[in-house]
Amino acid sequence: MELLPNSRTEPDGSAVIRVLSYNIRSMRDDTDALARVIAACAPDLVLLQEAPRFFRWRKKLARLAAASGQVVLTGGATAAGPAILCDLRATVERTADVLLPLTPGLHRRGFATAVVRFGAARLGVLSCHLSLQRDERREQAALLLDRLTGLGVEHAVAGGDLNERPDGPAFRRLAAGLQDCRTARPWGGEFTSTPADPRQRIDAIFATGGIEVLGCGVPLDQPGVTRADLTAATDHLPVLAALRIPAA
Repeated sequence: MELLPNSRTEPDGSAVIRVLSYNIRSMRDDTDALARVIAACAPDLVLLQEAPRFFRWRKKLARLAAASGQVVLTGGATAAGPAILCDLRATVERTADVLLPLTPGLHRRGFATAVVRFGAARLGVLSCHLSLQRDERREQAALLLDRLTGLGVEHAVAGGDLNERPDGPAFRRLAAGLQDCRTARPWGGEFTSTPADPRQRIDAIFATGGIEVLGCGVPLDQPGVTRADLTAATDHLPVLAALRIPAA
């Protein structure tokens, strides 16, 4: 399998970055394996779902970030689960955690968002974990698109656990307004659930139209990523994308 491009700054000021989206199931599984997978993917941004939300959640998230060569950017309990990590290459302009409207009887959902720079390239970032309920998922997809627009930047990326396959209404709504990075430039594996026997793609990374997708998929053959670690780390497989972000 062709390797994804490494992170770099281009002569024209654009930036090639790696973005990883990963549902980590509140770090209830093998956290050493989880950290090894993240580190081996060498991401500039990590969009987490089901980050720790309860007792000592900040310390747990900080420990994962340190073990995988990242720092905590935003999110966790304050976003009802989504979080964003980044490497030291990123310059952070601002962050915001957004709680979505609560449907009685259902789990509270939220977005972790940020605006960052990689050299001259400026990027909006959003991590999400959509509802298990079909109608609420569709509404949350619309809120996600609105939130990306509200970040006030030309280029943005969003990723997360959609709890829905590509033929579902929420997934299709996002793919109509953004690039589905896996569809734009397939790389690696396709299915993200479950690690032991993956048969469905319910996790994805999306990008606005001006971003060039260099490859996107499950990093099954990424150097340093083993099948044993992928199976032990959590109950989802990660999605890794390489993107070229134009200079602002």
